Amino acid sequence: MPVHHSTLLCLGVLLLTTGGLSFGWGMTNSSVPMYLLGIFLCLGGVGLLATGLCMAMRNLQAAVPGHFLLHPRTGTRFNPQQSLAIQRRLDRIRREMSADSVDGTPEPEPEPSLPSTPPPWTMEPPPSYDTVMNSQEHSQQL
Repeated sequence: MPVHHSTLLCLGVLLLTTGGLSFGWGMTNSSVPMYLLGIFLCLGGVGLLATGLCMAMRNLQAAVPGHFLLHPRTGTRFNPQQSLAIQRRLDRIRREMSADSVDGTPEPEPEPSLPSTPPPWTMEPPPSYDTVMNSQEHSQQL
C-alpha cells in the first residue's frame, strides 16, 4: 500500500517537533538518553519531510508531454494528441518559411550607389555674415 506524500509530511513534522522537545528536555535535565532520542527523532523527521517533499514535487510534473508554450494560460491543457498535432503544424510552418526564404522570392535589387564625386555646384554662394547683419540693420531702421 503506497504512502501518500501528505502523510509523510505530517509524520515528518510530528517527529521533528517531538525530537526537538525531547532534545530540549534532555539538555535541560542533563539526560543523555533523552538528548540522543531527540537527535534521532529530529533526523527521522527531517528524512520524512525530505521524502514527502520529493514525492510532492514529482507529482507536480506536467502530465502532458510537449512544450510549456503549448499549454493555454487559462489553466486548461491540451490533450496529448492535440499538443502533438500543434507541434507538427508549427514544425511544418517553420520548414515552409525557411524554404521560402532560401529559394522562394528573389532578393530585392540593391539601390544604386552614390557617385564617387558630388555633382558640380550650380548655386551662388551664400552672402557673408557682415552683409546679412548690415541688411538687417537697414531694414530695422526703416
